[in-house]
Amino acid sequence: MSKHFSFAAEAEDDSDVVFRDVITLALLGFIALVVILLPHINPPEKKRTEQEVAAPGNVMIEARWDDDIDADVDLWVQGPQDRPVGYSNLAGEVFNLLRDDIGFRNDVSQLNYENAYSRGIVEGEYTVNLHMYFNRADSWPVPVTVLVSTVKPSGTTRTTRQILVSDVELRQLGEELTVFNFQLDADGELVDGSVNSAPRKLVTAPTGGYNFDAYKQ
Repeated sequence: MSKHFSFAAEAEDDSDVVFRDVITLALLGFIALVVILLPHINPPEKKRTEQEVAAPGNVMIEARWDDDIDADVDLWVQGPQDRPVGYSNLAGEVFNLLRDDIGFRNDVSQLNYENAYSRGIVEGEYTVNLHMYFNRADSWPVPVTVLVSTVKPSGTTRTTRQILVSDVELRQLGEELTVFNFQLDADGELVDGSVNSAPRKLVTAPTGGYNFDAYKQ
């Protein structure tokens, strides 16, 4: 029995092998490319550092009252050699008022609070006042908690420290109450014996006066 040998068949087999090798290499190359690009297409979430999540500002003043009381309590602050800052004067050289809370109106957070932040820590005397602008709930007294914190750089992070806290009550419309007078030194430290609540007027009426009728609607 004779054997038949075909060069054409052998050449065809070699072509198939080469074709499969090329396809396999191309597929492996595509997979490698996807593996390399995948982290860039969907990068892992970066860990948020303490500095990234820290609140802005260096002197932070917060006023917080009962979320169930529909009242407009205004926070007023004054930095050293600066003008008073509150809802009608939103910014000075030292402080900015970040939130003006008017009670339940236009408030999706359902939280009652106001806060102000300084740009840097200025040596000198600070004053923190509250003003009872309006109380739709007509519920008295309105208890308010006031906190003062300082934030100082420490290497690559920011260290926050609460230095003062007080619980006070507002008892009538238009009442202005001085919660704190205090002094900070050049290092941002609270000066011993400087804290008091001697009355100081900070509230500045808006241009055109108050519009209480709008609050009654």
